[in-house]
Amino acid sequence: MSLYDQLFRHVAVRVPAERTHRIGLRALAAATPVLPERAPDPALAVTAMGLTFPSPLGVAAGYDKDAEGIRGLARLGFGAVEIGTVTARPQPGNPRPRLFRLPDDRALVNRMGFNNAGADAVGERLAEVRAAGPLGTVLGVNIGKSKAASGPEQTVADYRYSARALGPHADYVVVNVSSPNTPGLRDLQGVDALGPLLAAVRAEIGATPLLVKITADLDDDGVDAVADLAVSAGLDGIVATNTTVARTGLRSDPAVVDAAGTGGLSGAPLVEPARAILDRLVARVGGRLTIVSVGGIADAAEARRRLEAGATLVQSYTGFVYGGPAWPSRVNAELARS
Repeated sequence: MSLYDQLFRHVAVRVPAERTHRIGLRALAAATPVLPERAPDPALAVTAMGLTFPSPLGVAAGYDKDAEGIRGLARLGFGAVEIGTVTARPQPGNPRPRLFRLPDDRALVNRMGFNNAGADAVGERLAEVRAAGPLGTVLGVNIGKSKAASGPEQTVADYRYSARALGPHADYVVVNVSSPNTPGLRDLQGVDALGPLLAAVRAEIGATPLLVKITADLDDDGVDAVADLAVSAGLDGIVATNTTVARTGLRSDPAVVDAAGTGGLSGAPLVEPARAILDRLVARVGGRLTIVSVGGIADAAEARRRLEAGATLVQSYTGFVYGGPAWPSRVNAELARS
C-alpha cells in the first residue's frame, strides 16, 4: 500500500469529502510553480479533432469546476483537462454535504448541483491562464444548464451564453446534458430537445470541436439516437459516460450507501455500464466521431482496455481521487510500456 493510500484510508476519510477536495485543489494550484513536469512519453500522443493530446488520459469534468488548477493538472501528466461543469449564471449548487465516499467500492456519490462561479468569471480566469503561455495540455470546457433556466427557449439561451463566454478559450467544448443533479437536465438527451441545443452552441463556437456528454443510464435506443444525432449534427465526438443513479451490486454497507443519499455514483461500479456503452457507440459511429470513455478507469489496464475497444481518449475523476497526485504519471508510464 502506497503512502497516499495509507493517508487516504486513515486520514482523508475522516475529513468531509468536499473539504478534502477543496484543500487538494488549492494545494495543487499553489504548488504548480515548483511542481516537476511529468510529461507523458511522446509515444502516447494522440491526434483527434484536429488537436494533439500529449496522452490519451484526461481528467474528467467535475474535478476542476472553476479552472483553478489547469497548469498543475497538466504538470501531473494529464493529456487533457476538462474544466467545469460551468453554467451561464454563478450558482452555489445543492446544500452540503453533497459529496460522499464509498471506499469499499472505490466510488463517490455526488449531488453537487453544478456549483461554479459562472461563465463570465470562469471566462476571465481562462483568458488569464491562456495569456500566461502554453498550457502543456489540451483544455476542454464542459458547459451545463443553470438551475434557474426553465423552458426550451431559456435553456437554449443559457447554453448559448456559456458557449459565447467560454468557447474562445477552449480547445474543445462539451455540452453536458447528463448530470442527475440538475432538475430536467437529462430530459435534454432526447433528440428533439438536444438538436436545437447543439445547433445553438455550434453557432457560438464556430469550428471549435463540439462534443456531447451522455449518462450511463441511457438504454440502447437512447444511445443509438444520440449517436445518430451527433453524426447528423456534425458533432466531433461523444463523452461517455457521466455518473449513474443506480446502486446495484455495491460492496459498501447498505447503511453507508443510504447515508450518502441521492446523486450520481462514479468510480469502479461504472466499469461495466461504461464498457457496454462504449461498445455500443463504437459499433454505431466508430471511426466517424471521437469517443471519450469515462467511468471506472482506475488503472492503466482499464484505460488500455477502453482504448483497445475503440475509445479515442479516456478520462478519470474518481480513479484520480483514490489514486493520488502520482496516479496520472503512473498510468502514463504503464500505458507507454504496453
